[in-house]
Amino acid sequence: MSKDDDAGVTGVTRIAIDGELTIYRAADLKVTVLEALRKSPVLEVDLSGVTELDTAGLQVLMLAKNTAAVDQRELRLLNHSPAVVEIVEMLNLGAFFGDALLIHS
Repeated sequence: MSKDDDAGVTGVTRIAIDGELTIYRAADLKVTVLEALRKSPVLEVDLSGVTELDTAGLQVLMLAKNTAAVDQRELRLLNHSPAVVEIVEMLNLGAFFGDALLIHS
């Protein structure tokens, strides 16, 4: 995971998740994503490097989206990898996340 912090200048922080977003990493990623979200009014999460997504990883993303709404912050999911698109479409969660499902070329 990488982090590009522009929160001081633009109010936007961007992090990138690489590799598996699965049960094996969900607990660590949950802490990282929620911490980044609490430090910035807008958090962008680049998902272009996600190679696998399971329900535990999906729960992390859903928790982050709900937390952002409760805390009056914005969570943007960007550059959805094919693995992310497949799960979001299969479970019909596009409307829940509200982000355009675009695969980064």
